[in-house]
Amino acid sequence: MRTSTLLDTATATGTTRLPDSLCTHTPKCPTAASPDHEAARVVAAHPEQGWALLCNAVLVFEDTGELLPDGQVIAPHRPLMVTA
Repeated sequence: MRTSTLLDTATATGTTRLPDSLCTHTPKCPTAASPDHEAARVVAAHPEQGWALLCNAVLVFEDTGELLPDGQVIAPHRPLMVTA
């Protein structure tokens, strides 16, 4: 038996955004495929666990890593500290 979740938003067109009812602000959040996908608003956050769910179904982690709705993993991309 299959159950539906907030992240289960794939359609025949390949759209992986959350339902528009959760993204009611203007302008609409960038899609998960957009280069600026990190600019989407947070819809759920658990800082004690180190993650937040964005309006475009991207999970961002406190180490700057990401999990995209299609399962793709984005490695942490913190700026490196330069020592003199």
